[in-house]
Amino acid sequence: MRRYILTRLLKSIFAIFIVVAIVVTMVFTMIPRSNIFAKDTIINKLNGNQLYLYKMSTLSSLGYLSFYTQNEMCSIKSDKYDECKKVGSAESKRVFEEFVKKGYTLKTLDQGGDLDGQTVAFRDYKPYELIARYFGNLFFVDHLYRVNDPKNKNMKRYYSFGGNAGNWGLQCSGCTYKYQVYFNSQFPFIHQNVIALNFGKSYPTFSGVNTMEVIGSPQGKPKPFKQIMPSGKEMVSPILQGTCRYKYTVDELDKQKFNDNYADCMQANEAPSMIVTSYLFGILSLLIAYLIAIPAGIAMSRNKGKFQDKLGILYINLLIAIPSLAFIFLMKYLGFVIGMPDSFPQLGFGNVKSYVMPVVILGLLSTPGIMMWLRRYMIDQSNSDYVKFARAKGLSNREIFKNHILKNAIIPFVNGIPSSIILAISGSVITETVFAIPGMGKMLPDAITSANNTMVITLTFIFTSLSIFSVFLGDILMTLVDPRISLDSKKGE
Repeated sequence: MRRYILTRLLKSIFAIFIVVAIVVTMVFTMIPRSNIFAKDTIINKLNGNQLYLYKMSTLSSLGYLSFYTQNEMCSIKSDKYDECKKVGSAESKRVFEEFVKKGYTLKTLDQGGDLDGQTVAFRDYKPYELIARYFGNLFFVDHLYRVNDPKNKNMKRYYSFGGNAGNWGLQCSGCTYKYQVYFNSQFPFIHQNVIALNFGKSYPTFSGVNTMEVIGSPQGKPKPFKQIMPSGKEMVSPILQGTCRYKYTVDELDKQKFNDNYADCMQANEAPSMIVTSYLFGILSLLIAYLIAIPAGIAMSRNKGKFQDKLGILYINLLIAIPSLAFIFLMKYLGFVIGMPDSFPQLGFGNVKSYVMPVVILGLLSTPGIMMWLRRYMIDQSNSDYVKFARAKGLSNREIFKNHILKNAIIPFVNGIPSSIILAISGSVITETVFAIPGMGKMLPDAITSANNTMVITLTFIFTSLSIFSVFLGDILMTLVDPRISLDSKKGE
């Protein structure tokens, strides 16, 4: 088993790498770059050289290309910085030649403005460079020398134990995050900022925010609470001190709350994050689906050809035949008739009624498949030789179904349970859109529409990883349900 698990994990990681590498290559090379700026409102305020520099800097920050202004080229390659900055100087030409040898294309700014005559250099990344850069930056590891602040060259770098505002743990001076590991009363009670996945920054929607923060940050209005700030003042604030990062420029308001530069903090909000919202709806609807479909599927198989079976088949055919969108709107109307809200924001997260119709709809839409396959598995098992033998021994139908047929029929069904639970996180595009639920379901189509390519890659990575590992867990679960199943290959096989 250990060998199988190790081999399967390695294959899973390789599969994730291949899928994400293909998506990275397609996104960065095949999608027109003009689409990226289609929904960026900032470009409407710029013109001339400033517009060109903004676009090139944005493409550079998103990982499309390497881009340098003349001042940046001079600071990197020249010991005569002031001379190099002069337009047409011999030193600037020497520096430009070095960049050209490395494959850079030079462009002289001539679109109007104070920067006319300045030279910039850019080079598109090749596909293998795009992949290498993406995976090379995938893991963020915090350490003592992460912060390099020219305004704070003499900052002390050290680790210490301390705490505030209900947090206690390992603190750092010189790291990006002040709290490296901390403990508080919020599940899972132990938190860390040392290692994290870095998928890049979202753009143009949620511009400049890490994609995982967009997905995982709480939503809604700020939720302030009484706490003692690092400055020693007791305040009512939504700031979560365990999330505070180094801020290179602090203002007077920051100085009232903090006694150092660790003033860039997340805040507590009233509503859960997108990922938690989708998962909550997904799990509740899955629970409803199983509570309805499993007993119904068993009843259909035990009464094959009878009224219960015919009624179940009619139900399955109706739900399969009716388009999902039509069913959702029909249920939404029926819910409105009995007093349920027709959109989630009407009553919000704090009211149970907000969840009823979306959860019921998602649950019912999942029942036909579960009922159909469970019925099929159980009927197939009913025709097996061991069932005939059990009947010959005088066992009742109830005993045969309970102790033999159900036990064997449930094995392939169990294989899909981890996938159903884990992939509930992905949400439902149509249902979340119809009820205006702020979840993950519509994030991928929205990201594609707005050309938020970093978010597209992030979601692809998440969904691919969850899908692959859920299948792996399904195989493991089957061996727990039926010890006769072995995942280890034997000699001669």
